[in-house]
Amino acid sequence: MSLKSLVLAAALSVSISGAALAETIKVGVTPGPHAQIMEKVKEVAAKKGLDITIVEFSDYVVPNQALADGELDANSFQHKPYLDAQVADRGFDLVSVATTVNYPMGVYSRKLKSLSEMPDGGSFGIPNDPTNGGRGLLLGADAGLFKLSPEAGLKATQLDIVENPKHIKIKELDAAQLPRALDDLSAAAINTNYATQGGLDPNKDPLFKESAKSPYVNIIVVRTKDKDKPWVKTLVDSYRSDEVKAFIKDQFKGSVLTSW
Repeated sequence: MSLKSLVLAAALSVSISGAALAETIKVGVTPGPHAQIMEKVKEVAAKKGLDITIVEFSDYVVPNQALADGELDANSFQHKPYLDAQVADRGFDLVSVATTVNYPMGVYSRKLKSLSEMPDGGSFGIPNDPTNGGRGLLLGADAGLFKLSPEAGLKATQLDIVENPKHIKIKELDAAQLPRALDDLSAAAINTNYATQGGLDPNKDPLFKESAKSPYVNIIVVRTKDKDKPWVKTLVDSYRSDEVKAFIKDQFKGSVLTSW
């Protein structure tokens, strides 16, 4: 065998050996920034011997059920208050293993140039899941549209509205549908990933924006029994890498904030 053949054979052997050592996991995300960031995480993780298959879900409800059922190994789409609510309501044995990024929720409108223009009896859309619905109400209150009871906390509902001088009507819709519903609403509180997916610019378009110090930092979630497995550390380290941080900064120009 020639020297060239020996080198090729050795390279092929190393390649096959490396492929055999690679571990594959499935990670659930929602479309938009979560999916885009996970594509970059996938690149970084591949260098560490972890192959990530990205599975996209169009809503917030299914990814935790899919993880609990073993159809996923991890997901990256939600914040801690949402996970806590899902665990309490549905009994999932899931746990957060790392914080990732914060997507400040914004108030958007196609009819108003300023929230001071909100008409009497105007409509304000919020997500229809309890956690993000409460987040939307808190954002509306911070924007001065109405006042909530001081005891409302993160789980605010319409019943917690104590002052509503403009008689604003709260419309609860699926979070993914809110950008399309802006033609029918005076304004809406929209999560950044769905705003981006709906063609809105989270930097320029919000009439009011959530503080970067909000409690709604996103997280990586796994089944509790898997939290100490080596691949979890590799996934977390890949996500919280300098390469991913630089990608987020360059790609989203401040509309997505890193937690590390």
